[in-house]
Amino acid sequence: MVKGKAKRLRAVDLYSGVGGWALGLRLAGIEVIASYERWGLANETNFKNNQHQAQTVDIRRLSLTDLPPDIDIVVGSPPCTQFSFSNRGGNGDIDDGLEDIKIFLTIIDHLKPKYWAMENVPRVAKILEQELRPKGRLSKFRHLNIVPKVINMESFGLPQRRQRCIAGNFDFDLLNSYSARMPKRTLGDIVQALAADRVIDPIYGLALNKCDLRDHVTEDALSDEEIRINRASKILHPVYNSMSFPDQLGRSVRTITATCTRVSRESIVIEDQKQPGTFRRLTVRERACLQGFPITFQFYGDSYAQKLRMVGNAIPPAFSYYVAQAFQERPAKVVRPLTGHAELLKTPIPPALDARPDRPGARYPRNRTFRFAIPSLRLKSGVRFDLTNKISGEHVTWEVAFYFGTSKSIQTLTLDDSLHSRVLSRLPGNLRSQVRAELTHLIDFIRHADISNMQKVWSHNGPGLTRPFMLLDQLDENGLRIRNLLEEYDLLARTLVGQEILLGHGKKKALALPGLKKLDRNATQILSGLLVGSLANTEISKRARADTNKKLKLAAG
Repeated sequence: MVKGKAKRLRAVDLYSGVGGWALGLRLAGIEVIASYERWGLANETNFKNNQHQAQTVDIRRLSLTDLPPDIDIVVGSPPCTQFSFSNRGGNGDIDDGLEDIKIFLTIIDHLKPKYWAMENVPRVAKILEQELRPKGRLSKFRHLNIVPKVINMESFGLPQRRQRCIAGNFDFDLLNSYSARMPKRTLGDIVQALAADRVIDPIYGLALNKCDLRDHVTEDALSDEEIRINRASKILHPVYNSMSFPDQLGRSVRTITATCTRVSRESIVIEDQKQPGTFRRLTVRERACLQGFPITFQFYGDSYAQKLRMVGNAIPPAFSYYVAQAFQERPAKVVRPLTGHAELLKTPIPPALDARPDRPGARYPRNRTFRFAIPSLRLKSGVRFDLTNKISGEHVTWEVAFYFGTSKSIQTLTLDDSLHSRVLSRLPGNLRSQVRAELTHLIDFIRHADISNMQKVWSHNGPGLTRPFMLLDQLDENGLRIRNLLEEYDLLARTLVGQEILLGHGKKKALALPGLKKLDRNATQILSGLLVGSLANTEISKRARADTNKKLKLAAG
């Protein structure tokens, strides 16, 4: 060691993925001795970009004696699948997820580094607090002085609202002091930078000719059906609150995920600047930049899906760089911005091959589900009327379903001919005539619709004359028209909705149902849905019986 030169801190990275921790630490001057990850392609990506030992190993089977000695820092990102709310609605196997955290903390206890940090989904912060208590499943690690914090990485210059639990034993106040010096970056900053012929990395400042940029292959534009599904899942989701469609370029982006499809709520969709009026998903490179990777970083996956997984599962190196500064106890005023490290960011040789993007689904499973809220009859917090299909073997039925209550207590009413006749009969004569006149449009549409082939059209498995969204649009139009007719009859609507709730659930149970006040406040909208939905179900059933009888007659010759 050269006299007077400080010894570089030595680190290991557990559950290392493609090296998001390692890159940040390396740029901050910390030597990463080894990384441990069971996915071989992720290790190849880490090794080629960060040039350090990356071992392909299941950390659950890693022997403590195989770890290097004299380690100053330990970092890592144990798998988050079991803790994520996106996994089975948050009902993952917590015990299984805790096994990896136990192993991580056991290694901390064995190596006794000066500093350490662990990253996971926000939910883990509360789980750690709970399980570190006496008699908790992690109580034996209380002596490690574990501090869990939920951090929004947007505060550290990332153009993404990515909230993550960071647990460790370092100075979080020092880490937070760096955020005051951070610029605010947006989705548009990334998209526009990568569209230039000479690409200037908006985070790291380094430059590449566009022809040298990898994984910036644009997917096919979304089809009309895909646009419709994306818009509905974001703006009119049956349960969750509204999101922007398309995503706004003037602000940071939502969390980049490891998995998403062309028609998922999680997909980030923008208007294509080259083809105004068309919409597309982000490229792998756009996602990687939003995730804080430099434009020279290469992803050595075999497929498009693998590269999306690599990017989405990583900790952003643009954030881990600042954690590494806190490990070294550097005050904010002496911390160099990431643009000061461009010379360290060379493209590995050979660069990765571009992966072919996902193409539009030509055909879907025959049992492809359809569940979309009727826009004019939807309220927030899960109160809605859905058009949905129910599939049992080869038999498919279409119906309008009504839901209210809470996520823990979802309630419904059966929308059938009895309900329709009952409610219609209780309307004043003049209003009844007006409602019937408006509903004739719905009756006429369903009687002429190709209901029997609608599932084939939806699953792209055969021809048909009616798309499900055509029926949804008709229901939406009629729902709005009936709402307008009922605007002056709020007291009547509240009475009739209340009567149907009592009749459908029984007086004793009905009075204790959740969400009744919301139904009462929006009674004209609910009554419109009851009238439209019950009539639609009645007419669809009639049409299905008629189609069945027609097929039987044809089969009989």
